[in-house]
Amino acid sequence: MAMSHHGPRPIEIAIVLREKVMLGVVHGLTDFFRIADDLSRKRLGVDTPLIRLSHFSDTGSGGVTRTFDAIPDAASEDVHDYPRVIIIPPRQTSTLGIEASTTWSDWLKAQHTRGSILTSICGGTFLLAQTGLLDGRRATTHPPSAAELTILFPNVDIDVDAVRTEEDDIITVGGVMAWTDLALVLVRRLLGPAAMEETASFLWLHAPSREQRFYKTFLPEMNHGDSAVLKSQYELHARGPSGITVKHMAEWSGLEPRTFTRRFHKATGCNPNVYRQKLQMEKARELLEANDVPVTEISYEVGYADIASFRQTFVRETGLSPSEYRRNFGHSERFG
Repeated sequence: MAMSHHGPRPIEIAIVLREKVMLGVVHGLTDFFRIADDLSRKRLGVDTPLIRLSHFSDTGSGGVTRTFDAIPDAASEDVHDYPRVIIIPPRQTSTLGIEASTTWSDWLKAQHTRGSILTSICGGTFLLAQTGLLDGRRATTHPPSAAELTILFPNVDIDVDAVRTEEDDIITVGGVMAWTDLALVLVRRLLGPAAMEETASFLWLHAPSREQRFYKTFLPEMNHGDSAVLKSQYELHARGPSGITVKHMAEWSGLEPRTFTRRFHKATGCNPNVYRQKLQMEKARELLEANDVPVTEISYEVGYADIASFRQTFVRETGLSPSEYRRNFGHSERFG
């Protein structure tokens, strides 16, 4: 078992707390990111938090400041102490989305200038639009509020049919319960695709469906009712795919190889070799995300003696080379 070690500086996700905010969304997000953090720390063997969740409120004369910090010891006065992500939840009605003063919009613009990713949920898009940062951009909100948002902010391209609009620095989601979609996207960005899938599975959520192929992970079909095939699958997952052949898999099932191959394909939707290969690529993804081990070593670790063949297969499955994948999703890159 890998020894625990201290992780990097935690990534701060801040939630905007305004009067009459929908507390169910705030509490849901708080629990969601705690669970994602717990699962990721366990998988990576890290004994310190990866996510720092905070709440920001308008304190009046004190301005907008943190009123809750999950890791108060992480607070500092240095120039880097600002949220990586800011989430604007909806208030009880969409008309409450507009602020009479510019306190919130000024603060959001300042944080965006420093590098914060700004996100909004449902009616929270009204406040985000008030900053002017959505002018000329595509955004979404709760469908019944779309007409009002369009009238108030005609320079914003409102896409009422979109569940989510996503750019590098701004993300909007429509509908109150779309906060789960936003939370999964943020976990994917900050902790990687494996963390997103792991959290989605734990919470019985569907991962966002409109992702590029390099975000997708292999979700094996195991609810098919063929006990012989399932026995082979369990054995393969327990041992790992490296060095395993279809003959081994057939032996574990107790079936003759040709019968096994036919039934395996019918049950899982792919032949045994393809299934095993997908598991190899999933293991490679995990290793690329979690550490800086050379790609050659990862190739051997997942069962590829030929590095060129490994790279070719990885590109076919993910759309990225192993090095490109690590640059985008590697642990050190996300926290660097």
